[in-house]
Amino acid sequence: MGVSRRDFLKLSGGTVLVATLGVNLDPAKAYAKDLRIKNAKQTTTICPYCSVGCGLIVYQENGKVINTEGDPDHPINEGALCSKGASVMQLANNDKRVGKPLYREPGATAWKEVEWDWALDRIARLVKDTRDKSFKTTSKAKVKEKQADGTEIMVEKEFVVNRTDSIAHVGSAALDNEECYILQKLVRSWGLVYVEHQARI
Repeated sequence: MGVSRRDFLKLSGGTVLVATLGVNLDPAKAYAKDLRIKNAKQTTTICPYCSVGCGLIVYQENGKVINTEGDPDHPINEGALCSKGASVMQLANNDKRVGKPLYREPGATAWKEVEWDWALDRIARLVKDTRDKSFKTTSKAKVKEKQADGTEIMVEKEFVVNRTDSIAHVGSAALDNEECYILQKLVRSWGLVYVEHQARI
């Protein structure tokens, strides 16, 4: 490695200046040793905001997120984050964030807090009831059928469809390919035909 004369003078001049002025770097060194993420558990994840899929490193201590930063080993963002991704810690640490599910009874004007178990059971019950009421095993459609003399006529036939037209599913940008695949399997097993993935709702 070659050092030019100019670089050598800069380096030696800076060293002499620091030594002459008596700048003590010990406090800075001590602060650097005791970083707040020193004993934190480190987890990698994906930013939930858009469909780019930037990698994040989340640091948590005692079950609380204390820092988030871009993952330098991630192939998409290589450690860089946009302003929304840089503020992702506020998703976990925000006193204005709703912490429990809210429920508004039919006809009511106010929301009330409910427990997660109750909310998930209610959603499952409503999905099941809607599916059972609207499930079709067969459907009729007109198709062309060839006759013995070679002519075609329209005939109404019955087909097995096993579907429901009363429920739809919309995906989101935060889902990766594997999650989309599992969701497709799930909602198709219910008989849904209106399945969409919209990354920018």
